[in-house]
This record gives sequence, structure tokens and C-alpha cells, in this order.
Amino acid sequence: MPRNAAPLLASHSPGSPSSPSSPSSPGSPRSPVPRAADSDRRRTNASVVLRSVLEHGPVARSTVSRLTGLSPASVTDYCARFTELGLIREAATPRRSNGVGRPHVPVDLDASRFVVGGVHVAVPYTTVALLDLRGRVVTERRLGHDSTNPALVLARAAEGLQTLLAEAAGATPLGVGVAAGGWVDRDSGSIVDHPLLGWRDVPVRELLGDRTGLPVHVDGHARALVNGERLFGRTARGSRSVLHLFVGNVVDAAFATNDEVHHGPRSQAGAIAHLPLRGGTEPCDCGRVGCLQVELSERTLCRRAREAGIVDGVNPTHVVTAAERGNPLAVRLLTQRARMVGRAAGLLLDILNPETVVVTELGVIRREDCLRALREEVGDARASAVVPTSFPDSVLAVAGGSVMLDVLFRDPLSLSPGRI
Repeated sequence: MPRNAAPLLASHSPGSPSSPSSPSSPGSPRSPVPRAADSDRRRTNASVVLRSVLEHGPVARSTVSRLTGLSPASVTDYCARFTELGLIREAATPRRSNGVGRPHVPVDLDASRFVVGGVHVAVPYTTVALLDLRGRVVTERRLGHDSTNPALVLARAAEGLQTLLAEAAGATPLGVGVAAGGWVDRDSGSIVDHPLLGWRDVPVRELLGDRTGLPVHVDGHARALVNGERLFGRTARGSRSVLHLFVGNVVDAAFATNDEVHHGPRSQAGAIAHLPLRGGTEPCDCGRVGCLQVELSERTLCRRAREAGIVDGVNPTHVVTAAERGNPLAVRLLTQRARMVGRAAGLLLDILNPETVVVTELGVIRREDCLRALREEVGDARASAVVPTSFPDSVLAVAGGSVMLDVLFRDPLSLSPGRI
């Protein structure tokens, strides 16, 4: 195991002398608020300070105070704690305000020391990756499935992460995020049901945590990508409500309002596979015709491409390659699929009315004509609200890593990374 993987971030104990604000003891005249509420407040304040540094850094502490509404003293205390933990650092050159007065020494996120592991389990392969604290992919690897046995898949993922970390000299892991399609229960850290993989009640957090010695967090890939967009994306940051529509072999969605992703009981929200899609013709295993997933899945795209003589395999990127080489049948398949994706997006827009819709779909990511077809189907009034993913070259790696990074930025003082 690499020597550089020693734990660096200790758990933050509420009320400890090193805490950014230490509450008085319960019952004290100075502390009418229960200690649990004080802990929640500290967690929220730490989150908004670190998020401000992420978004605006290098940034003066006084600016962070203005942006967050926290007192300069509180911001200074939180920044000192983050500096001690290695999450932020002072920028090299102090700034002066209008050339007079005391120089402001800006702080910035320190993306050089820590990484998070990202694991995305797809139907044909697993993606393993390391990401820095700004959500940038440091390195990634795709591991094809010789078997979809969950124990074997997750064991191989752990080995892949070990290899990546050994190659990333000086990087210290904070934890691992795992994303997948299907029904993923974030609270239990398990994949409850993934029909295409044949997985039921797989304790992913337990299995991967035992093999890595790291904190492991698990979520659905559409929800993970909503968090990636709000933290690191180009277009959805700042939106009051965001819908993410993921169209791969699995088709699902996630919805967030006011920076909170809706999970629902046992994290079942976003299961849209069997929504009826107007104009759909594909028979579904459920007995109906035109269900959203069977109509839009990459399996259906590849089967149609084989029937048309465009490709002879099951890799959807080969259909895109054929379109790029001028094959008119490939172009038609991709644009027709994009129109149907637009129809699905329009249905969800009608139901949820989000400010921004982010679409992860191969044709929409790679081709302007597909994006145009999608927006035409949505309609002129709402077309500008529909955008492709911010991570076209690394969307699966970002999905996995964003699960862990969301935990970090929501509660940055509580992580206790282990060893891998």
C-alpha cells in the first residue's frame, strides 16, 4: 500500500478548542440553542466558506465574509482550520485594496495534496478514476466486465483504484465515491436493484470499504452528476432548480432545488425507466410498448444500427464515428434518438418546471445537430434551458468522484480518510 495514503483529516469534534466556534455548555445563559443545532450551524457555515473559496478563489477572506454574510472573525477561523487540514492555502501574492492599507492575502483551494476516488459501474464496464478537489479528473481507467458478479466487479474496482493511486505520486485519498444506475440507496450505501446488471441488495459501501480502508459513499449517477454540475459545472451553477437526464444503457433522472437533490424514501426518486414516451415503438419487458428506457437505451441504438448495417457490435460510440464519417443512416439514427430524448426532457419539464435541464446523452454531447434536434423537440420557449453535460470527456469518472466531493463540500470538517 502506498506510504502517501496516511490519514490526514481527523474528525471534527463539536466544541473542541480547535473548532471555528466553540459553543457554551448546554444550559448556559450564553447558549440557549441546543448543541445539535450549533453543530448543524457550524457544518453549514464551514460548507459555505469552502464553497466560496472553491467558486471565487483566489479570494480575500474579507470577500468571503461579504459573500457568505459571516463575520470576518468567523471566516478567519474557518480558513485557519481549512489551512491546517490542507484544504486551502494562501495565494503567493498579497493584494492591496486600491493600493493602500493592509494587503489582503487571498486564499485558494489546495488541489495539489488530496484526491478522491471515483467509481462508476456501468453495464459493460466500470470506470475508476482519481479527481482533485476541483472535480478535475487526474487519471482514469476503464475496466471491462468479464463477469458482472458484484463481488468480483467491486474487487477489481478496488484494485484499479490502488493502481491509480500508486501511480499518482504524493496524492492522499480522502475517500471513494461510487455511482451507478438503477435503484441506489444512498443511506445504506447499497445498490438495491440494477436489472441490467442483475444486482439486488448489493452492499457496495461495505464491500468496497473493506477492500480500500477508505470512507465510501454511494449514490445514483444522475444525482451524482447534479452535484457535480452545481459544484464544478459551467451552466447549472447558481440555478435554483436543476434537472439531470441521463441517457445511456440505463435512463434515469435527478432533480435538485435550492442546492438539495431530491432522493425520496430509500432514494427511489428519479426512476423514469417506464414512463411512456409518445411515439415509442419498442416492446418493454414490463409488457408495455414505448417505455422511456427501452426506447432510448444505448442497447436499442446499437441494435438498430446493426439492423441498418452501420455497425456490427454493441459500442454506441461506433455509431457516432460512422456519423462523423458521413454515414447518413447513422446521422438519422442519432438525430431521431435526440428528438426522442427531447420529448422525454419536455415531459419532465412539464412535470417539474426546472430552471435548467442538463442532458447526458452520447449524440447530444458529441454533435451539434443532435443538440439542435433535442432543443427543437423541447420547443423554442424552453430550448435555451436545456444544455449538455459540462463533462463531455469524463462524465462517468466525474459521476463517481462527485459523490465523494459532495460529501466533502457539505461537511468539510468531518472527514476521516483511511488507507488504500
